[in-house]
Amino acid sequence: SVYLILSTSKGERLMLPDFGCGIHDLVFAPNNAETLSMVVQQAHTALTDQERRIDVLDVAVDTSPEQANLLLIRVTYQIRSNNAVGNIVFPFYLQEP
Repeated sequence: SVYLILSTSKGERLMLPDFGCGIHDLVFAPNNAETLSMVVQQAHTALTDQERRIDVLDVAVDTSPEQANLLLIRVTYQIRSNNAVGNIVFPFYLQEP
């Protein structure tokens, strides 16, 4: 579910126009601190609003030294039903304009 929310852009699903994450609007943004903070905010908001089975504990973004256009979104969450903590790393690629 977490991967599905992050990989779907808002408006992509016709019957669920608010489903998805706004990070896809940042595809052509520069790889700087402002973009990284917007990615964190967009991912956290999307997961908090759309996945009621988890509590989002942390969202962090790292850049790859080998690929300047690759962002690694690290999400740490806790499943509400059993308090198990999990994490996922979602690769997100910025494109050069």
